[in-house]
Amino acid sequence: MTKIDFEKAGGLVPAILQHHQTGQVLMLGYMNRESFDKTREEGVAWFYSRSKERLWKKGEESGNVQKVVDIALDCDQDTILLQVDPLGPTCHTGQTSCFGEGHFNLSVLEQTVSEKIKHPQEGSYTKYLIDEGQDKIIKKCGEEMTEVIIAAKNNDKEELINEASDLAYHLLVLLQQQGVSLAEVEVKLGERHGLKQHYSIRSEINEW
Repeated sequence: MTKIDFEKAGGLVPAILQHHQTGQVLMLGYMNRESFDKTREEGVAWFYSRSKERLWKKGEESGNVQKVVDIALDCDQDTILLQVDPLGPTCHTGQTSCFGEGHFNLSVLEQTVSEKIKHPQEGSYTKYLIDEGQDKIIKKCGEEMTEVIIAAKNNDKEELINEASDLAYHLLVLLQQQGVSLAEVEVKLGERHGLKQHYSIRSEINEW
């Protein structure tokens, strides 16, 4: 049975917050047994402050709480990884992450597309595509794939990059419109490569 080794470091273990969609590392804190239990019970990240010598909920003053999506352990069972949905910037400086803004990737683009669908604005191309519906989005995906093929046949690297970028965007819009997440695609790819998730709290939440 998997158990967290709180005793190895005197009752505290490192806890890493990671954005569940983008994969960006947001911060590092420390948990004791009590803060871990509160995290499980309330579904938001709680830590133990070594300077204030008390429990504290991330975002208790700013309101930028961290909603926990999943919890996992490392192989030594003494470091916790929290997959979270942050309700605002994680860092007290106002930045998304305590380690800087990170780099752009498809998960960041997916999040942007999702936000534009949830909170549509006039003049937004994403809103236009969603309003037009599935057939329009599929047609645009087909057109962009054709452009990718033409660029490749012409051995035009710059144009290939441009068209591949357009295709990636429209594909993400299609996935969102169909209720499919990039994470689900990644899981499927991982399965094909024989990768499995380890030490997830999802299957052992009542045992920890």
